[in-house]
Amino acid sequence: MTSLPEKTEKKLGLVIDLDICVGCHACAVNCKEWNEGGHSGPLTDLLATGDDPSGVWFNRIHSFETEDAVGQRTVHFPKSCLHCDDAPCVTVCPTGASYKRAEDGIVLVNAETCIGCKLCSWACPYGAREYDEGEGVMKKCTLCIDRIYNPNLPEDARVPACVNTCPAGARHFGDLGDPESGVSKLVAERGGYDLMPEQGTKPVNKYLPPRPRTVAEAKLEPVVEGEAGFFARLVDRVLSA
Repeated sequence: MTSLPEKTEKKLGLVIDLDICVGCHACAVNCKEWNEGGHSGPLTDLLATGDDPSGVWFNRIHSFETEDAVGQRTVHFPKSCLHCDDAPCVTVCPTGASYKRAEDGIVLVNAETCIGCKLCSWACPYGAREYDEGEGVMKKCTLCIDRIYNPNLPEDARVPACVNTCPAGARHFGDLGDPESGVSKLVAERGGYDLMPEQGTKPVNKYLPPRPRTVAEAKLEPVVEGEAGFFARLVDRVLSA
């Protein structure tokens, strides 16, 4: 039985700064380590290395060589579940195993009722669902609900594992449903983007675009592309990868 995602006022999510992400994969590794024994653990790895690795990773980082008005540059693009307001993975789930929590907007999977049909992975335009071949169920980013609500952790550590470990400070966590929150103000100040807004999923997670290098820095004339144009081309690269 399919259902529509809950409409929530509180929208916990991530803001990722593409300008300062260094592609170190610390977020992916620490996410794997925490969640291996957490809410959705274990995370099966049948073939962790080789030409065709198989395993469950909630965070994946894509790196691209591109160019702007100045010249070539490398941009690292982390991607995980975006905890969409209108999550198609929830709508298509035949058992209701995929659901959006009313209290904070986090999209989760109930492993007890998931039948591993993979409809959610086909419906997700971001490729953010992971099939655990060992467990026979779908798994995904939980925003580390067992960290962010854990009273046994220091308050400053009650953030997703990926945010807690990012050495560059490229990842931010908070309530994107509150326009006065730090993350919402950051999105407004930097022109944060939705990934693939044409899909109509209304992703909660936002991306801050790479800042274009200036004419003064490069001593070149003219600058022909701003943040919006650069980011649009970057997204095209992500989708075609």
